[in-house]
Amino acid sequence: MADTPDKFDEMQKPDGSIRTAYGDYNSWYEEQAPDLLRRKHFEAEGSFRRTGITFNVYGENEAEERLIPFDMVPRVIAAGEWRKLTKGIEQRVRALNAFMYDLYHRQEIIRAGRVPERLFRNNAAWLPNMVGFTPPGGVYTHIVGIDLVRTGPDEWFVLEDNARTPSGVSYMLENRETMMSMFPELFTRMGVEPVSDYPRRLAKSLAACAPPATKGKPVVAVLTPGIYNSAYFEHAFLADQMGAELVEGTDLRVIDGRVGMRTTRGFQPVDVIYRRVDDDFLDPLSFNPNSVLGIPGIMDVYRAGGVTIANAPGTGVCDDKAIYSFMPEIVEFYTGEKPLLPNVQTWRCSEPESLAYVLDNLAELVVKEVHGSGGYGMLIGPTASRREIADFRRKLQSNPENYIAQPTLALSTCPIFTKKGLAPRHVDLRPFVLVSPDAIDITPGGLTRVAMKKGSLVVNSSQGGGTKDTWVLKD
Repeated sequence: MADTPDKFDEMQKPDGSIRTAYGDYNSWYEEQAPDLLRRKHFEAEGSFRRTGITFNVYGENEAEERLIPFDMVPRVIAAGEWRKLTKGIEQRVRALNAFMYDLYHRQEIIRAGRVPERLFRNNAAWLPNMVGFTPPGGVYTHIVGIDLVRTGPDEWFVLEDNARTPSGVSYMLENRETMMSMFPELFTRMGVEPVSDYPRRLAKSLAACAPPATKGKPVVAVLTPGIYNSAYFEHAFLADQMGAELVEGTDLRVIDGRVGMRTTRGFQPVDVIYRRVDDDFLDPLSFNPNSVLGIPGIMDVYRAGGVTIANAPGTGVCDDKAIYSFMPEIVEFYTGEKPLLPNVQTWRCSEPESLAYVLDNLAELVVKEVHGSGGYGMLIGPTASRREIADFRRKLQSNPENYIAQPTLALSTCPIFTKKGLAPRHVDLRPFVLVSPDAIDITPGGLTRVAMKKGSLVVNSSQGGGTKDTWVLKD
């Protein structure tokens, strides 16, 4: 199961010996009876079914609800390694927030020629409504998910930034709860940093971003599109865990310059709205006039300092993969430092030389839509058929600005539990970051997504990937 020259195994060294971080886990694993482990494997699956941890898959004949596969072998990260990662994550998140402020104010980075203006002028995620406005506390990116991949002992790369409405934290929390209930002795044996206090930390961070109009303790609500949204389980879970109200657009209305929430005592003011509704549907008076998911007039209240919206409208620019390709310049421009966490090498197909290279090497590259997500609309060259490559070539040639390309990385592997024992599978990692005016709070661990199919590099749940608990060890 150890790593080979073209992939890094996080548990085993090339000679078959166990890496230090996994030492205690491996000792425990070897003490367990195979029948017990198989039973625990089925218990975990049953637990997820009972809890209702599912997601909806779209794009087929109709929305289909599926169980997210859970693997009971934890991913283990050493304390020193995590400290290095957090420094790079914090640097990147600070740069993202500064970039958002600059983009909606003086645009110094564009004046300096570090980022081309065309990247956001034609970008639907850039909102003219936000120009000249500073959100409460100066925070745009309240909750951020930074997707990381590993290729070697000290080689971590940022695969993409999620600053609009990053999802997946409920799976991180449920994974941990499941592991603690099944293997309490393991947590006694190994010092693992906790993640269960994330909802409390989220509530505290959001309250710290309350608007000037707040009186007394800030009231926080989670705005969901409703039960048919693919992440509805997470919306309800987080609201419950935070002690916040779960609301839909019809539960809110603008009253006397504030956003009011329907209660048994009439409409009560809401101070902070953790929205899980896309920008275009937030306010039918400012964006999509046909939206029934948002609150008419909320943008006027927002700009007048009457409510905080997290994440701020317009932060979707940070999720743009063309903008991502400029993140090394963005980090250096706003922090004065070289990025501690590098990007994956990226070719911008909007540039003729890059496009020519990508067209010549489609069979070796991963090509993604600039605004794509969830593993959809992409080409993985090494596993694509000749017909798929030919189809994608036509797409590239007709609309090159819509795509970027990256090399096919040899993602690190972690073991999963199979009928035949432990087997390596490719993984990525999404740490969750909370930003308030005075702090950047990074939850120790995050969501590890794992490709359940042997040899597969696609970890997205919508494409058959699963999840596993991420253990950051204490010093």
